Amino acid sequence: MSAEKLPPEQRPPSSAADAASRLARIVDAAERAAASVIDDAEAQAQRHLDEAQKRADRIVAERLRELADELDQPGGPQQRGGHLKPVDAAPEERGEEVAEPAASGRGGSSAARLLATQMAVSGASRGEIEQRLRSGFEIEDTTEILDAILGPEQ
Repeated sequence: MSAEKLPPEQRPPSSAADAASRLARIVDAAERAAASVIDDAEAQAQRHLDEAQKRADRIVAERLRELADELDQPGGPQQRGGHLKPVDAAPEERGEEVAEPAASGRGGSSAARLLATQMAVSGASRGEIEQRLRSGFEIEDTTEILDAILGPEQ
């Protein structure tokens, strides 16, 4: 088969300039393909990172809830052999009234504060944290917890 019968891209170059032009088109196409592969890989890596962050957040939240539940149990750390000892008699032993915790629901106020702190560290907004406290812990007034963690609302 003669060179004239081949398609233009398969014909041997007629000059050095023609060869350079062909090479430039080939290199350009290869660079575009490589950029596309890199973009796809970065997008996939970001999806994996996002999924891993969500899993880590769920694990931390669950662990915080478990720790808060342990803290809220009667007797606290002393039943588990804690090293802290009371300095004075308990308020009820001195005849003083003891205030009940304000928060209700699972885990009480300690769990709510721990979860709110974890959410704040993870970048959740004040509104997201407030909604979570209201739905998960049935806390009507979240102002005290949110102000303690995020500071007073401006």
